Amino acid sequence: MLSDILMWNKIGRIVTLLSERLDITPERALDIFYTSKTNERLHDPSTLLYTFGDLYIVDDVIREIQLGLGK
Repeated sequence: MLSDILMWNKIGRIVTLLSERLDITPERALDIFYTSKTNERLHDPSTLLYTFGDLYIVDDVIREIQLGLGK
């Protein structure tokens, strides 16, 4: 599992990319990400999602939105 600082940096990069891809504010992107199932999986060490690239994770969040899987 990533250290807290590395995880915070990864989440920051993911939120920035999500904001750019969806053309929304970073605050809205942060809200979308933190309420997503992708975020839950990112923090679950058994999924190993934290080892995947930032763009892959952003695409996962966008797929989740498109499929209506968010909370």
